[in-house]
Amino acid sequence: MGMSRSFLVAFLGCLLLAVPIQAQDQSGFISIACGAPAGVNFTVPKTGLNYTSDANFINTGVSRTIVPELRDQFQRYVWNLRSFPEGKRNCYKINITRGSKYLIRASFLYGNYDGLNMLPQFDLLLGANRWRTVNINNASVSRDFEIIYVPSLDYVHICMVDTGLGTPFISAIELRSLRNDIYETEFGSLEKYIRRDLGSNKGYRYDDDVYDRYWSYDDADTWYDNVDKWRKLNFPIDADSLVQNKYQPPAVVMSTAVTPANVSAPLVISWEPDDPKESFYVYMHFTEIQVLAKNQTREFNITLNGKLWYENESPRYHSVNTIYSTSGISGKLINFSFVMTETSTLPPIINAIEIYRVKEFPQQDTYQGDVDAITTIKSVYGVTRDWQGDPCSPKDYLWEGLNCTYPVIDSPRIITLNLSSSGLSGKIDPSILNLTMLEKLDLSNNSLNGEVPDFLSQLQYLKILNLENNNLSGSIPSTLVEKSKEGSLSLSVGQNPYLCESGQCNFEKKQKNIVTLIVASISGALILLVAVAILWTLKRRKSKEKSTALMEVNDESEISRLQSTKKDDSLLQVKKQIYSYSDVLKITNNFNTIIGKGGFGTVYLGYIDDSPVAVKVLSPSSVNGFQQFQAEVKLLVKVHHKNLTSLIGYCNEGTNKALIYEYMANGNLQEHLSGKHSKSMFLSWEDRLRIAVDAALGLEYLQNGCKPPIIHRDVKSTNILLNEHFQAKLSDFGLSKAIPTDGESLVSTVLAGTPGYLDPHCHISSRLTQKSDVYSFGVVLLEIITNQPVMERNQEKGHIRERVRSLIEKGDIRAIVDSRLEGDYDINSAWKALEIAMACVSQNPNERPIMSEIAIELKETLAIEELARAKHCDANPRYLVEAVSVNVDTEFMPLAR
Repeated sequence: MGMSRSFLVAFLGCLLLAVPIQAQDQSGFISIACGAPAGVNFTVPKTGLNYTSDANFINTGVSRTIVPELRDQFQRYVWNLRSFPEGKRNCYKINITRGSKYLIRASFLYGNYDGLNMLPQFDLLLGANRWRTVNINNASVSRDFEIIYVPSLDYVHICMVDTGLGTPFISAIELRSLRNDIYETEFGSLEKYIRRDLGSNKGYRYDDDVYDRYWSYDDADTWYDNVDKWRKLNFPIDADSLVQNKYQPPAVVMSTAVTPANVSAPLVISWEPDDPKESFYVYMHFTEIQVLAKNQTREFNITLNGKLWYENESPRYHSVNTIYSTSGISGKLINFSFVMTETSTLPPIINAIEIYRVKEFPQQDTYQGDVDAITTIKSVYGVTRDWQGDPCSPKDYLWEGLNCTYPVIDSPRIITLNLSSSGLSGKIDPSILNLTMLEKLDLSNNSLNGEVPDFLSQLQYLKILNLENNNLSGSIPSTLVEKSKEGSLSLSVGQNPYLCESGQCNFEKKQKNIVTLIVASISGALILLVAVAILWTLKRRKSKEKSTALMEVNDESEISRLQSTKKDDSLLQVKKQIYSYSDVLKITNNFNTIIGKGGFGTVYLGYIDDSPVAVKVLSPSSVNGFQQFQAEVKLLVKVHHKNLTSLIGYCNEGTNKALIYEYMANGNLQEHLSGKHSKSMFLSWEDRLRIAVDAALGLEYLQNGCKPPIIHRDVKSTNILLNEHFQAKLSDFGLSKAIPTDGESLVSTVLAGTPGYLDPHCHISSRLTQKSDVYSFGVVLLEIITNQPVMERNQEKGHIRERVRSLIEKGDIRAIVDSRLEGDYDINSAWKALEIAMACVSQNPNERPIMSEIAIELKETLAIEELARAKHCDANPRYLVEAVSVNVDTEFMPLAR
């Protein structure tokens, strides 16, 4: 029983919280009928969905129409389509709300629109990454692809890419706003694999489904031989009588279910992934649709590939219960079995299921400031190049005339803008100044006029400026001339007949003499520049070879910007460096000893100069592990504290990525509390308080010792590691975020973390603060005190905070503190620790203490314990139990499961 409960805490959530049904007003919907005539808006009678033309979202491609004989088979929004016979990449730009969660659906119906009956294949991009390949294998069948995605920008690009296998096209694009607290993953987006209304023979969507999800009915092709062993149930449910949860599966979908045809046999749902390394998230929706007699019960366990996955599920009548995985599931065969418990009189049922495949998008979008600047430049000058989608990514579709740098930590940046011979006219636009990382600017061979703006001298990384053969006039800014003479800037301004060097303009002279004067004044500097540039480049290259820069980047200036400015005399800091993959193999003795596994990958024991280290190797199947790798390196190279795990080095060699940490010989706190560590030592009350103080000091440093302050976002007992002396250190900074330096006290973000530890206030506000980490730390304190699981299945007393609160009201400390301690603790220190913990998990963030106060209070608690031990070292039993009142929040609401 204990092992199954622990397993559930790590891998499973169950949602039972009733929530109001969302108003079906389509306010969060964007419905685009691609290829529909400009200005045409219409409503589809069958669904009531309102569609608009795509004319305002794209300016390329041609509008086409499917053959007339197919129109009766499909709804109006796919009668038209947009075809892209020209251009490599054609993109829609759709404005959205960054950080919000969307269901995005792209639909493709070829319908022999071109009369060629040639079925195309092409790539579909979402932002900077390839979403999937679209392979049209039947002209009369619509292909629909869905993904649940959280955009990082204020817009999203959806692009079709010509791969040489036919003309790309698209029929419809639909975006549906979702709650941020549903369909949560550790990392990555969720691509729809299967969504089924089990027991039904009809499909449903809006307005039955408030989120406009497609619910298909069963077919043998999906479940192999499972369907033949099912019996369908159908008992209509009125939408008003169904108690919903936040996933809100439609009442009509929940009205049907399947149960085993053979009552004594298990109900089996299984599938074989195309790739056993693919990772899946599963959402199962249950409700009891039959009125059970008093002597009837329906209860069952769920196993995954033969191992207990969830136990004692008993669907409630007309009340939705969603059971879902909280981490990815993978394997050659994924087999769920629903088995009756011994006390059940009825076989298991399931009403609906959703299965999503994890889609990892490793390439970041180009820095938004650069995108905004280059978009303005495109608009101002009417650039006719094939500039669509993300400017820098994917690299294969880099915009013509641009070059970008791709740092491991941050977003791509534009470093070259070449608009030579592009038919530009007018003045040099100030939007160029917003390309702050620009190193090369070529505006030659155009018809630009006006003065050379002084703001060009503000581009601090600019090395090459070519303004030749334009109609520029006036003086060259003295700052640019001085940089040219110094050799830090290659300046080309020839063939501008009305341009002269500052202080030497005389427009009454012949144009030829003016040009001669300019060329003469600059030519000497250019010759000197060449020599200086060569010496500078050689010196820079030598410096780069010796550098221990944080990441491999594409340009020298990026290295200088990323180097850490903090110094530390410790051995760990001296040794911090980049390691090759061959180094990692040597350090780990070819990955000989595994010491742990997680969502990032596998952790191996290694040695550097006979000193043990922990080497965490990114798994190719890790869900968005690349972003976690980036985040950990970015934080740990800047942050150093005795109560934070130290990063010794890292490997970033192609697809081989690893993080090398100091070795924490005694594993994590949760292992010792549960007794599951191989060297598990029973933690005394004093040990536990010392660990709590250490963890509090680590968090206090992140919040007060770092500028800007840092929110950990995943404080939990498994992320508190213990070294050989049982000193505690916080670990796993893959989700950490810095608070903006503009004084904003809240961090608006997509919710992330571990169920049970996550601040429930975030579900309301969708915002994280330092008090969110305080809440998580309070949950850890309750674990330390009680040695109880954070989440229990019982919906009324499921969360540890609620269970402890009910015991506090009885005033019995012995029923709260871990019974294995057998009363070996000072009562005053126990009550004080409990009071601190309950203050931390207050429902209202304003009532929670700050970390500096918590650290001080815990130190006092430890001092009380140490003093009591000194005074009563021979007493047995040593401490008397007293009832002490503790202030607690009586309006606690359990986390939705």
